[in-house]
Amino acid sequence: MADNTAETVKKTVETAASTVKASAEKAQATFQANAEQAQAAGAKAFREVADKSAAGISELNAQGKQNLEALVASAAAAQKGVETLSAQSVAFTKKSWEDAAAAAQSLSQARSIQELLELQTSWAKSATEAYLAEVTKATDVLTASVKDSFKPINERVTASVEKFQAAR
Repeated sequence: MADNTAETVKKTVETAASTVKASAEKAQATFQANAEQAQAAGAKAFREVADKSAAGISELNAQGKQNLEALVASAAAAQKGVETLSAQSVAFTKKSWEDAAAAAQSLSQARSIQELLELQTSWAKSATEAYLAEVTKATDVLTASVKDSFKPINERVTASVEKFQAAR
């Protein structure tokens, strides 16, 4: 009976050892599978974040380029307006000097004080009207120049606002 008990204990120990070994192997396999799943999920999440970051950086670069292009277009429009105003001013100044010289010659040929006053009044009236017409013309050019200068910037601001609102 002692042999039988020893044999039973031995079989029980072997069965228990075999069960523990199988459980340990199963636990190790499960742990390894879970670790591989976690690693794959982490790698996928990292890849997604990296892709989104790269896309975001590309988008920022594109936005920066478009903003710079808008600033260059704005500066070009402003420069064109300044050139137009400058040319207009030079032309008006030249014409004003010519008109003043002609008026001075006409005034010097007046035969009476009455004629002198009439010529001077007529010249002053036409000079004032020409000046006011020139100021109106310059105001129109300046207004158009400012509008053209801000147009590219306004378009960029509008596009950026629309993009941010769409992203919400």
